[in-house]
Amino acid sequence: MGAVGGRERGRGRARGRYRRSAGRLFPSAESGARSGPAPAAPRNRLRPGPARAGTRDRVWKMPSRKFADGEVVMGRWPGSVLYYEVQVTSYDDVAHLYTVKYKDGTELALKESDIRSQSSFKHRKSQSSSSSPSRRSSSRSRSRSRSPGRPARGRRRSASQSREHKDDKKKTIQETSLALPKPSENNTKRYNGEPESTEKNDTSCIVLEQKLKPDLEVKRVLEQYSLRSRKDDKKKEEIYSEKKTFVAVKPIEKVPTKTKELEFGGRIGTFMMIFLLPATVLYLLLMCKQDDPSLLNFPPLPALESLWEGKAFGIFVLWFLLQAVFHLLPIGKVVEGLPLSNGRRLQYRINGFYAFILTAAVVGVLLYFEFELHYLYDHFMQFAVSAAAFALALSVYLYVRSLKAPEEELAPGGNSGYFIYDFFIGHELNPRIGSFDLKYFCELRPGLIGWVVINLAMLLAEMKIHNLSVPSLSMILVNSFQLLYVVDALWNEEAVLTTMDITHDGFGFMLAFGDLVWVPFVYSLQAFYLVGHPTTITWPIAVAITVLNCVGYYIFRSANSQKNNFRRNPADPKLANLKFIPTATGKGLLVTGWWGFVRHPNYLGDIIMALAWSLPCGFNHILPYFYVIYFICLLVHREARDEHHCKQKYGLAWERYCQRVPYRIFPYIY
Repeated sequence: MGAVGGRERGRGRARGRYRRSAGRLFPSAESGARSGPAPAAPRNRLRPGPARAGTRDRVWKMPSRKFADGEVVMGRWPGSVLYYEVQVTSYDDVAHLYTVKYKDGTELALKESDIRSQSSFKHRKSQSSSSSPSRRSSSRSRSRSRSPGRPARGRRRSASQSREHKDDKKKTIQETSLALPKPSENNTKRYNGEPESTEKNDTSCIVLEQKLKPDLEVKRVLEQYSLRSRKDDKKKEEIYSEKKTFVAVKPIEKVPTKTKELEFGGRIGTFMMIFLLPATVLYLLLMCKQDDPSLLNFPPLPALESLWEGKAFGIFVLWFLLQAVFHLLPIGKVVEGLPLSNGRRLQYRINGFYAFILTAAVVGVLLYFEFELHYLYDHFMQFAVSAAAFALALSVYLYVRSLKAPEEELAPGGNSGYFIYDFFIGHELNPRIGSFDLKYFCELRPGLIGWVVINLAMLLAEMKIHNLSVPSLSMILVNSFQLLYVVDALWNEEAVLTTMDITHDGFGFMLAFGDLVWVPFVYSLQAFYLVGHPTTITWPIAVAITVLNCVGYYIFRSANSQKNNFRRNPADPKLANLKFIPTATGKGLLVTGWWGFVRHPNYLGDIIMALAWSLPCGFNHILPYFYVIYFICLLVHREARDEHHCKQKYGLAWERYCQRVPYRIFPYIY
């Protein structure tokens, strides 16, 4: 009885000690984690132990900030119970969120309750170590005699080894079966660090299933007849529940915090650009008015009173309101934009092409009643100044209203706390008056459609000034190429919702001035130049320029269509031939097609078209080529911004993409 009682007490102590430590042990979740969009999993996947409620916990209060910058802790992946090793990069005192960085480069914002110190994690102990000494000693004190039905010691050891071998084989089969990709499964949903393959291969899946079929039968028999504790079944259910959680969960983007990395030269650079951009527009328009528009022939400064005209300002405001009315008409479909930091999706009405048709009808009516449309050419400088004044007033309004905007509605790139910088970049991401989105409206409507109207006014002015019955061939090419570009942008209006202007940049002076002043008055520079400096080109040259523009347009449109279709529906059968690299965000990086040729093929097509727009102006002056030079600088700078944001967002996946696609814009050059 004493020996038996000792054994029972030893077993009770062992079970009690296992129960106390079981809450601190995390069951193996290798198979469950592989199917979720988690970052590269560390080796020690642990679950934090329960908080020990002691006297000190009841007396002392938690500090306002528990973890310091640079501290390595364990962070819970959103929507799951898995913890990974992360490093704290910053802390937002307002939102009380920690910005942490995973090993694969992914950055997320986590609450303090989702972060635990490494000391609160404990590796799983083996089951044999949980046995008490009394149990081991009592087992040694047992009688060496054995019953006839008990097998020999050597046989018992071999049977135990056989069971361990079967358990290991069973675990391997379980992990393999869970990791086995389904033919219809999207690779982006099972990303776990850097993938081994970037393409789907249904044939390999079938062959692998056939090879594993005998092992799967063994697994089924083992599961049917093996003796398992309920605790093991519970752990298995947790693994499968974690797998389902990972498939359904989508990473939550962090709430915008203070902008630390300033662009465009910081506060000094943005302050200078507020004055430099209007001065550049004024300089270009004055140069086009000169008989000799060379760079060495600096134009004389006009009188200030000649730059302002109330009638021109009134016409511009009326034009802005007319486009706003067309935008608010209940025509066209309504779509949702990309998810914001708080998970919301804003709705946008897609009716830009209808607005263009209505505008064309209004202009046709004005021409029918013999309205002097070349009035735009005669007062082009006054219209540009009026547009700049309107853009400045709009920027002031946008910044003042952004001061009352909630933190989650601020732009991630324009929340630095510096007035000049935030005023220029844009403090609020999506300023709206009811359902009227100001940034989205200005992106395509007043400036882009106004660009076409200005080109038409220049064509009519050329015919009137030079007494032409038909426009010159150069003017026809410039108008046709740029009209195609604008119509394409309005027809594919929905694609603008995925651009950096909408998803990242706030609406401030930079976009307001660019949309309302820079686009209509600088992009129409070639047509404005041809009115005062007519250029004659032959038909063979015109055909060659047309072919060049068509090549650029084909690259531009097909690359954008590939990207937009893949973002909308990666499982589209039409895109089955495209290979991609899955990322931790659930998105894929295309490595075939145009996006496997260079990283920004749409920029390459844009630059080719810009060159075709300038070639009809001849080679007498560099002024009409300002647009090409500026556009190359703009797209190279934007590509650098894209590179920086994508590296932060996609981590190791972006580095692998850059290895696969080394050239950024120009193949074999840059």
